[in-house]
Amino acid sequence: VLSMSSSKNIFMIEKKKTELYQELGLQARDLRFQHVMSIATRNNRIIMRMEFLKAVITPEFLLILDYRNVSLEHWLLNELASQLAGEGQLVTYSLPFEFRAIEAILQYWISKLQGRLNTLQPQILEILEALVDPKLLSVDRSKLHILLQNGKSLSELETDVKVFKETILEILDEEEVIEELCLSKWTDPQVFEESTSGIDHAEEMELLLENYYRQAEDLLNEARELRVLIDDSESIIFINLDSHRNVMMRLNLQLTMGTFSVSLFGLIGVAFGMNLESSLEEDPRIFWLMTGIMFLGSGLIWRRLLSFLGRHLDPPLPPHVPAGLKKSQPAAGRVEIKTSLKGETFGLNRSTLTNQ
Repeated sequence: VLSMSSSKNIFMIEKKKTELYQELGLQARDLRFQHVMSIATRNNRIIMRMEFLKAVITPEFLLILDYRNVSLEHWLLNELASQLAGEGQLVTYSLPFEFRAIEAILQYWISKLQGRLNTLQPQILEILEALVDPKLLSVDRSKLHILLQNGKSLSELETDVKVFKETILEILDEEEVIEELCLSKWTDPQVFEESTSGIDHAEEMELLLENYYRQAEDLLNEARELRVLIDDSESIIFINLDSHRNVMMRLNLQLTMGTFSVSLFGLIGVAFGMNLESSLEEDPRIFWLMTGIMFLGSGLIWRRLLSFLGRHLDPPLPPHVPAGLKKSQPAAGRVEIKTSLKGETFGLNRSTLTNQ
């Protein structure tokens, strides 16, 4: 257990769970921390579960349970003490200790989620920029594998942010729970008098929670935009691949039609290449004549097949609209305006001629 107070006193102790919940006046189930996220109050104690971060807040000190974590120890030793002392808090006036403790834990968790997003975002954008290139005829499987892993990490991040939002929203929907989170209001009479004289601690707690709720909502919106960008990029990749595939299929079809055309008129050469005697093989001009007919006929047939292919692959023309449907009231208005303009022009010309 790591114990910290507002005076920056830090104590690291080891205790059995039974001794700890007896000293705090809690039940055994209150310290049965699991990797879940929740904020609850019991016996003037605030129990915060932020997955691996498990804390118990009292009006005098903050207890961090099972804090043996590399990133958690760095935060505990370097940042938490100054935050509990009131340095860098949202408001200028002093608030009770539990406000600073809740704010420090929520700030740590939202910063951790933001750091995960800042790590994923440049990697995903770099991979998408490389995959969406229209010049690529194939897709690098290694980059797709990295994109799949980053997509899974992004889904996990979205889930964690949603759970964080729902946890805060559950408290914001219950005014009694917000009142219970203000521990010093009920234990210290002086704090209660200050709250009645102008500072409403329940409203301050609500504002504190709403601030981190909005931060979580903004973080979730950024993650969703990145998810939409991944989906759109996948659609673009599939479109590019389909386009290249269609080009290859069309080229293959054109070559097949060209082969068919050459083979069709190649039968003439096959017929003349047989061991048959006639008077045509004695004329030296017959070879060039037959060769020209074969190439010309093959070209004409191939051209005819290409035009047939183009008519069936081109998009259809829009349906014909009858002339009666094209006439509308605005068009008639324009005709009237043009007629009036013509009348004014003619009248101007006549007056000019009269003056002259």
